[in-house]
Amino acid sequence: MTRIGMASDHAGYELKEYLKNYLAKKGYEIIDFGTNSPESMDYPDTAHPLATAVENGEASFGIALCGSGNGVSMTLNKHQGIRAALSWNPEIATLAKQHNNANILALPARFITKDKAIEIVDAYMKAEFEGGRHQKRIDKIACK
Repeated sequence: MTRIGMASDHAGYELKEYLKNYLAKKGYEIIDFGTNSPESMDYPDTAHPLATAVENGEASFGIALCGSGNGVSMTLNKHQGIRAALSWNPEIATLAKQHNNANILALPARFITKDKAIEIVDAYMKAEFEGGRHQKRIDKIACK
């Protein structure tokens, strides 16, 4: 079974819960790294555990949310094994998987509707990494 790690800050909490329920109904196992309420908190506190879970294979991939999507993206991408992609439409999400093999989808909760979030998540999950010339580029991302 595909295990999806999810994390958000307070701004992304409501949309995370909505997506979590949507994905669970589709039969996915969800690992929720928080937050567990709309009360103010710091996004790195949930983003780092999500990144670690994806890096060590506990989760197949992740979905992270904050107000703009930038904070979680920046935090997640500090991890060498993570390629988090901020996506605000289905086309960006598809390309993030096809060309960059993104293993965490970052969403800007304050700037997309619930319906748009579903479209983005579905597009990301349906897409497949194309490999080839894209793998060569991905191999150059990590700092040596």
